[in-house]
Amino acid sequence: MERRDLLRATGAAAALSFFGAPRDALAMWSRVAHGGAILGGLSEQQLALIGAVADTILPRTDTPSATDVGVPAFVDVVVSENDSDEDRAAFVAGLDLIEARAKNAAGNAFAQLEPSARASVIESIEAEADRRAEPARTYWRLKGLIVHGYFTSEPVMKEVLKVEVMPGRFEGSAPMPVRASTPPGGGAHRHA
Repeated sequence: MERRDLLRATGAAAALSFFGAPRDALAMWSRVAHGGAILGGLSEQQLALIGAVADTILPRTDTPSATDVGVPAFVDVVVSENDSDEDRAAFVAGLDLIEARAKNAAGNAFAQLEPSARASVIESIEAEADRRAEPARTYWRLKGLIVHGYFTSEPVMKEVLKVEVMPGRFEGSAPMPVRASTPPGGGAHRHA
C-alpha cells in the first residue's frame, strides 16, 4: 500500500477526531481564511520550518502538498491563538531544537536542506525512544497538527478524500413521482 493511500484511508477519521469535533477544525480554517495578523503569531523562520517539515511529510504528488493547502497558517492559528502562553513557549522552544538538530546534522537550516537531508533529520527524531523528550515531543505534536490540518482542509476534503462537506444538496425542481389518489377509506365505497 502506498503512503498516500494509507493516509487517505485513515486521514479522515484521524482528522475528525484529533480536536474532538470537526467544527473545531472548521473554526481554525475559517480563521486562516480571514487572514490578518495573528497576535503572538509564529515568526517567518518558524513558519518556514513548519512548512518544510509539512512538505517533507506530505509532499506534492498527484495531490497538493501540505503547504499548498495552507497547513503552516493552520498550525500558526492553533498554536498562537489556542495554546496557553506556557504551551506556546514550549512549542517554540521545541521548534528551535528541531532547527538546531538540522544545523548540527546537515549544516544548514531545515528549510534550506535538500529533501533527502530533511528526511534524515526527521528519521533521526522519529527514531528516538522517548517521545516526551525534546525535540521529539514538539515534532510529534507538529506532525499531528500537520496531518490534522491537511486532512481537514477544504481542498483535501473535496478533491482528495471526496468528502461532501455539506452532504446532500437542495434541488428546488426535483421531480416528484405521481401517485394515483385514493379517497379516504381505501376507495371501497362509492357514493351515488
